[in-house]
Amino acid sequence: MSSLAAERELSRSDPSFGGSLVYLLMNLPMGILAFTLLMSFVWLGIGTAVVWIGLPILALVILSVRGAARMERARVYALLDRYIDLPYLPLPVGGQSVRWKARLKDRSTWRDLGYFFLLFPVGIVEFVLVTVFWSTSLGLAGLPIYYRFLPGGEYRFPNYDVPWFTVDSTVSALPWAALGVLCIALSVALTKALAGTHARLATALLGPTHAQRRRLEDSWGESTVTG
Repeated sequence: MSSLAAERELSRSDPSFGGSLVYLLMNLPMGILAFTLLMSFVWLGIGTAVVWIGLPILALVILSVRGAARMERARVYALLDRYIDLPYLPLPVGGQSVRWKARLKDRSTWRDLGYFFLLFPVGIVEFVLVTVFWSTSLGLAGLPIYYRFLPGGEYRFPNYDVPWFTVDSTVSALPWAALGVLCIALSVALTKALAGTHARLATALLGPTHAQRRRLEDSWGESTVTG
């Protein structure tokens, strides 16, 4: 690990609540966009590869994925305060064929691709958990305020025909509001935990492995000696 990476790793703190919430809510739309574009262009490239048109399309996919992975590392750092080192080895000196072989042999390229395929299902799970927990928490906590504006001036759960419990006064709403406050605390913890877990997933897939880090440090050492 480089000294800069080590310093950032030691000073790393838990992600903030605000950054965690924004990050998690962004993951589903970004996952849908990434999955749709990847599936469309990958299959288009594979389907037209026999007439050579697909090769430039697949090349564009690889370059786009690597570029999107750089943006994702920046998003993780900006919102979750987790720095992810670039895992890519320097491209060798030579023609385009040599450089493209290096890109295709680089496992980081395929790990970037795997991350964006996973972002869609992972984003669904995160979005559902966050929205369900927060809507339930805020709904319970605000019950003493809004119950009087509901039809009949009361709140019935789960529905008006078969109510398990009824809230028709501030006093009857207070226990549920207290439960809502507790659920808000749990929702904050869940939000930060989900964001921290996703940050570790992003680090595992978008960052260098131990073997890659050693190769990067060796290449930096060779560059220093050469310079």
